[in-house]
Amino acid sequence: MDQINTQWNSKLYDQSHSFVSRFGQDVVELLAPMAGERILDLGCGTGDLAYQLIEQGAHIVGIDQSESMIREAKEKYPHIPFIVEDATAIQFYQEFDAVFSNATLHWIKEAKQVLSCIYNSLKHGGRFVAEFGGKGNVEQITKVVLQQMDQLDINFSKEKFPWYFPSVGEYTSLMEEVGFKVTFAHHFERPTPLEGINGLRNWMEMFGEAFFTEVSAEQKEQIITGMEDQLKATMFQTGEWIADYCRLRVIGIKE
Repeated sequence: MDQINTQWNSKLYDQSHSFVSRFGQDVVELLAPMAGERILDLGCGTGDLAYQLIEQGAHIVGIDQSESMIREAKEKYPHIPFIVEDATAIQFYQEFDAVFSNATLHWIKEAKQVLSCIYNSLKHGGRFVAEFGGKGNVEQITKVVLQQMDQLDINFSKEKFPWYFPSVGEYTSLMEEVGFKVTFAHHFERPTPLEGINGLRNWMEMFGEAFFTEVSAEQKEQIITGMEDQLKATMFQTGEWIADYCRLRVIGIKE
């Protein structure tokens, strides 16, 4: 199964990629949690958004496939139940009023399988609210990575591409196929600042490791340096990198 990198550096995630949770606050508003609701946070990371939901009176269970992320979440918020769990094999059945997910579902290529698990975990009338990478997400970054690899005669097969970035039509059709009534879907560009002068490099180290599994440390450095040189004119602005994010937000109701 293709899913999230379970070896993620949770400390680096919190230190250099806090924008993930910061932008996720908009999705929390879309979720509009109510006191007393039981909510599953799918892909909870290090737990910051789960904590926000707890603060609003909801009862939260957080799941993530990354053991290091769950370990960090438990250290930060020991009063919240966090579980290492594969999103394609969720065992909950009609337990939640809502399933919430931020910046996770583009890591899981078995989209219909995950949606079925989400649907089964919801009570009747429950809602699924998510934001993740949509069609066109990090397209410029990806294009330049592959160009740099090609210049070094490194063959990168499409099967190793780490992400799933669907269009609105593709994803909402899958939602309907598993039984959801789609009540909201929005695809939009969201240029995203990456923290610091090494923001692009740190982003690749955190999220792009799939491109480097079969290259040497020297080749990896050449690729990342070449990326920075090639993208600096268009992506480096006022002292920071701006990534070409495109996001997809959806709401589905289990009838």
